[in-house]
Amino acid sequence: MHIPFWLGVAGLAPIILPQALHTRRTTLRLPEGSGPSEGQWGDGNPGLRLLVIGESTAASVGVDSHQQGLASQLARQLSQQGKTVAWHTRGTNGIRMAALLDQLRRTGELPACDAIFISMGVNDTTGLTTRKQYYRQLEQLIGILRDRRPDAVIYLLAIPPMHRFTALPSPLRAMLGWRSRLLDLQQQKLAHALPGLLHLGYPDLDNPALLARDGYHPGELGYQVMAEAIARQIS
Repeated sequence: MHIPFWLGVAGLAPIILPQALHTRRTTLRLPEGSGPSEGQWGDGNPGLRLLVIGESTAASVGVDSHQQGLASQLARQLSQQGKTVAWHTRGTNGIRMAALLDQLRRTGELPACDAIFISMGVNDTTGLTTRKQYYRQLEQLIGILRDRRPDAVIYLLAIPPMHRFTALPSPLRAMLGWRSRLLDLQQQKLAHALPGLLHLGYPDLDNPALLARDGYHPGELGYQVMAEAIARQIS
C-alpha cells in the first residue's frame, strides 16, 4: 500500500468519485482499429518480426485501422533501417493484467516473433490494482511469454502519463497520473530484476494534436511519435 496516495484519495474522494462516475458516463467511446491485425513493411522475407500485446494501444484504439496503430508504425520506423519488418498486434480495449493472463492461458501459441512489446497499465491504474498485484501479475505474464517464445526479446512500454489525458478533469487527472507513475515504477523495478527484460519510455503526449478525439487515446500522429521514440531506443 502506498499510504500517501491513499490518503490523497481519501481526502479528495468527495470530488474525484463524482468526477470518475461522470467521466465514465460521458467520455467518448472509440472502437478498436479495424482491418488486418498483421502486415509488414518492406519486401521479401522479414528480417524482424514484432508483436505488440496488451490493452487499447495494442488494439489501435484512436485510429481507424491497425495499419495506423502502434505495431504497424513501429515496424515502419524500424524498416527505415534497411530491413523488412513484419508486425502483429493483439490487443483488447479495457483489459487488465489479470484478464490478459487468463486470456493467454486459454489461447494457443503466440504468433512467431523476435520481439514482444507489452503495452499495459492504464486499466490497472483506473481499476486501482495494487502495486504488489501488478508486479506479481506482470512477472507471471513475462513467464508465459518466455515459455511460448523463448528467443524473443521482451520490452515493457511505459504506462502512459495519465496526468496528460485531457478527457480527465482535475484533480482526478492528477490522481490517476500519480497512480500510473506508481505502477510504472513497478514495471521498471521488474525490468531491473529480470535479465533481458527492457523498459522503454516515450515522450509525454502533451500536445492535444497527438491525441484522438476522445482526449484519452493516441491519434495517428500520437502513435507515430510513440513509434519513433521506441524505435530510437531499440535501434
